[in-house]
Amino acid sequence: MTDKSIGRFMGGSPVWVLLQLVALSVVAGVILSALGLDPFDILNSLRRLAYHLLDFSFGTIEKLWRYFLLGAVVVIPIWILLRFARGFR
Repeated sequence: MTDKSIGRFMGGSPVWVLLQLVALSVVAGVILSALGLDPFDILNSLRRLAYHLLDFSFGTIEKLWRYFLLGAVVVIPIWILLRFARGFR
């Protein structure tokens, strides 16, 4: 292969492409590490990630449910009182 064909195959200068791939790999590694993934134990890391996402989702739903109940304790009686008050006019 000639230099031009290697450059064409890689999408640019081989050194520049290699530097870009290294930089992108580091960025991707930081993101995956923040998500709790481990390159040496990828299957367990993916399982833990799925568990944490589900736990976070259900935790969020539980918090929303509690906020709904807390607000409903105040809002619904006031709404009922307003309905009765408007009905007697």
